[in-house]
Amino acid sequence: MPAPVSIASFLFLSRRCLLSLFPNSREILTFSLTILGLEGVLAMEGEPSQLKRAAIDATAGALSGAVSRTVTSPLDVIKIRFQVQLEPTSSWALLRKDLSTPSKYTSMVQASKDIFREEGIRGFWRGNVPALLMVMPYTSIQFTVVHKLKTFASGSSKTVQSRVNLQSRVINYLGISCCRSIMFIALLSVAAENHMNLSPYLSYMSGAIAGSAATVGSYPFDLLRTILASQGEPKVYPNMRTAFVDIVQTRGFQGLYAGLSPTLVEIIPYAALQFGTYDTFKRWTMAWNQRQYSNSTAENISSFQLFLCGVSAGTCAKLATHPLDVVKKRFQIEGLQRHPRYGARVEHRAYSNMLDAIKRILQMEGWAGLYKGIVPSTVKAAPANAVTFVAYELTSDWLESLLT
Repeated sequence: MPAPVSIASFLFLSRRCLLSLFPNSREILTFSLTILGLEGVLAMEGEPSQLKRAAIDATAGALSGAVSRTVTSPLDVIKIRFQVQLEPTSSWALLRKDLSTPSKYTSMVQASKDIFREEGIRGFWRGNVPALLMVMPYTSIQFTVVHKLKTFASGSSKTVQSRVNLQSRVINYLGISCCRSIMFIALLSVAAENHMNLSPYLSYMSGAIAGSAATVGSYPFDLLRTILASQGEPKVYPNMRTAFVDIVQTRGFQGLYAGLSPTLVEIIPYAALQFGTYDTFKRWTMAWNQRQYSNSTAENISSFQLFLCGVSAGTCAKLATHPLDVVKKRFQIEGLQRHPRYGARVEHRAYSNMLDAIKRILQMEGWAGLYKGIVPSTVKAAPANAVTFVAYELTSDWLESLLT
């Protein structure tokens, strides 16, 4: 796992590189938004402050996602290799004769050695290009939507009227379903005056909604990333284009969204826990700072404390949702080619639905099958989440200070 000092150095180095390429802060915004297809956002009519905030959230989210994904790619590759192999990963499972074929990877250290020996250092960044194409719009959409939802629900003078109008529209739309209307209106009304004083439940719901929106928008790249990262040497797919063509030929264009349903089932609780627990830990840390230091303000929180909040949030979210992630990966690669060296492939339509997949994994691989790759997954999720949030906070504050 990368040390906090190394990660911090990487963040500041990335910032220096950006400054050397684009000395003007507006050039950075324009460059990032152009990549994301949002180049017109700064020129749009409307409230300048809201448009600027959206541009900052989109840019900071995209950059933080790119940094986090690149730093933790080796752990992600190892995690995926474990998740997609059908064979048992322990000698105890072999003694029980659940499956007769030994697995390619049995431990995190052994997997690291094998990947390095067979594929070189580049093997740890296999699939990183589609991963970046996936994660940059994903985190951009995610942070923008989360901030917008929190701002909308925060009860500021600019949003009160729009909330009232939305409440009226919800009642008219839902009609006789008054219970749903009351629940929805209550969700919009539980907030206080700023984001950190919002109801904890709203942080969880904002994360879930934002995660769903971001997943749908970036899913084909997530699928391609999984396919490329799961293969070793010799490659079945030499590049992203060949994988894309094979998917379309064998599954049709809908194949680019194979496994979307289990992905959404996984991402909703994961994103909810990711943002909800992060806000909760951040709120606790701020309260602790105020108790410990008399001159501390509510916003006074160090980068290291933000890092710890991110690590804790990432660990909680990943431990709770890892079995769903395993099921998602199986759906993503079912029916696709796989070199025999890396074990049996998941046959086409091997699982009829998520419950069937869980049942079959339990029958063939035991409970350990649902937790394949849990060690590299958790080791990766904790720093990845921390880097994402710290990079977002630092980049967001930096861009905001430059544009004011």
